[in-house]
Amino acid sequence: MIYTRISLALSIGAASTVFAQTPVLRITPSAPQPGAIVRLILEDSSSADAPLRISGEMSGEPLHFERKAAGIWRAIGPVSADATGEVPALVTIERASGRVDSARAAIVIPQPKPSKGGARRSLSVSPRFTQPLDAETQARIDRENATAREIGRRAHDSSPMWTSPFLRPRDAIVTSRFGTGRMFNGTLTSRHLGVDFRGATGAPVHAANRGVVALVGDFFLAGNVVYIDHGGGVVTAYFHLSESLVAAGDTVARGQEIGRVGSTGRVTGPHLHWSARYGTVTVNPMDLMSVGRQ
Repeated sequence: MIYTRISLALSIGAASTVFAQTPVLRITPSAPQPGAIVRLILEDSSSADAPLRISGEMSGEPLHFERKAAGIWRAIGPVSADATGEVPALVTIERASGRVDSARAAIVIPQPKPSKGGARRSLSVSPRFTQPLDAETQARIDRENATAREIGRRAHDSSPMWTSPFLRPRDAIVTSRFGTGRMFNGTLTSRHLGVDFRGATGAPVHAANRGVVALVGDFFLAGNVVYIDHGGGVVTAYFHLSESLVAAGDTVARGQEIGRVGSTGRVTGPHLHWSARYGTVTVNPMDLMSVGRQ
């Protein structure tokens, strides 16, 4: 693949091959799972015509580059949970001279391996969990999903509020991983787009990082929820709470107790469901645990 400014050839398990000197855009890992958060590194050695503004896009979401050293900028980016094949990132560099350069790189989603049942979680539940929803309830769910997407969009409006990597919201066993297929009464009905942590009703839930509480609410599926806007496009959410200990507009610290485990919403028992978004894209919150700003 050859491009005017830069070309990178990325393949599963292979290092990138660079055909131009500057600017160079790299993405790691080169073969992430759907729903991953990836790291982008932009290298530009044109010190005589320095960048004034760097912008980019990946999976339909803006990228926020920060200068880390002379000629090096870094950002994180999202991979949709529905992504297949190649996922590109496009970056534009506006220079002091007025010249505009561009860079492109891509990651490749690995082909899924045939499942032998390990990627599915089977549950025997009341028939009410598998029956079609009435129109009024579905409309409520649609409104609540739109609210969550809007919180994600607004997270791009402020700079990142964190410096240290994100924390697990509970020091507890993970009972359901991101992307796991859900089988109810023998029927595969959905994928799990979050991470579940074990916990008895009333057990503490902590903020994964510094941010501003964007919403405290009651959703049909998620029950009592807290959404935290961390800036830089990142939002974390905490579902099925028995009690919330914060209010919308509060600034919370990394590790602060923000609520307690419960079983509110459409669940079969008490636990914490931890979710994350980069903008409107739902991502694996566990990937945030290696995201910091050193």
